[in-house]
Amino acid sequence: MLNLGHWRLLVATADTGNISRAAERVGITQSGASQAIAQLEAALGIQVFARSRKEVTVTALGEQVIDHARAMLSHLESIRALADDSKGLRQGRIRLGSFPSVISTLLPPLLHGFRQRHPGIEVVALEGTDEEVEDWLASGAIDLGVVMNPAPPRQALILGRDRWMALLPGAHPYSRRASSRGIALAELADEPFILATGGCALNGLSLAHKAGLALSDIRVTVRDWASACALVREGMGVAVVPESTLPADMRQLRALPLAPATLREFGLVRSAAGTQSVAVGALWKHVNSGSHSNTSTKAREG
Repeated sequence: MLNLGHWRLLVATADTGNISRAAERVGITQSGASQAIAQLEAALGIQVFARSRKEVTVTALGEQVIDHARAMLSHLESIRALADDSKGLRQGRIRLGSFPSVISTLLPPLLHGFRQRHPGIEVVALEGTDEEVEDWLASGAIDLGVVMNPAPPRQALILGRDRWMALLPGAHPYSRRASSRGIALAELADEPFILATGGCALNGLSLAHKAGLALSDIRVTVRDWASACALVREGMGVAVVPESTLPADMRQLRALPLAPATLREFGLVRSAAGTQSVAVGALWKHVNSGSHSNTSTKAREG
């Protein structure tokens, strides 16, 4: 069955002349876009695009189809604008705070559909540590914040969760251990340690303190997870990192889950001012409905 996504993709492909760029514009994968275009052409029973290795061009009949698609989408936006006006959603600004890398990885797909639905609402993203985000929420400096491990009675929309992992050099004696066994944080306490914070107060050091342990040999402290992975690869020490931050290339590295399993969870929380905002309410409803792009429970962030 054809839906609005098919028609938006159709217009984006005509505009860009490239399926990959069109897929990026509408927020889906290239393979998904190719399948959707094939599905649309099969449903219509006509060829809308002529494909070559270098470009995608519109057929003569396809031009007429795309003209109608543009008009349909334009009329839809006019209807939505009329409805938004009646609810006070035509214009607005949402201030959203988050800790590093969520802004570049998790938020774009989450916000993509919302911007299409409410183009007049501006979302301003502010980056800070998890402690700064909490301060901003408390002071009302932001309307929404991504916070770590939100707990009742706080109302939060959970965006993702992942495991804490011990990251070891490939030649480390513990690297031969089976993943199913995992590794206790106590076994790492006296190892040369690369402390990665990810701009968050919740990190390997705070996990150790919570467990009543002291890390006796912290060699380097870095903010960036990737930097910690590079230093571990060089054999400078071990690290504790979220599973979602593990590099795609695990050569000369070994990751073992902490035992017992230790999870971190991150969620969206409204400030007092945010609970009163019509625009924030619309974004909250959008996220809660699951209408945003797939946000995995192992989303990349930190």
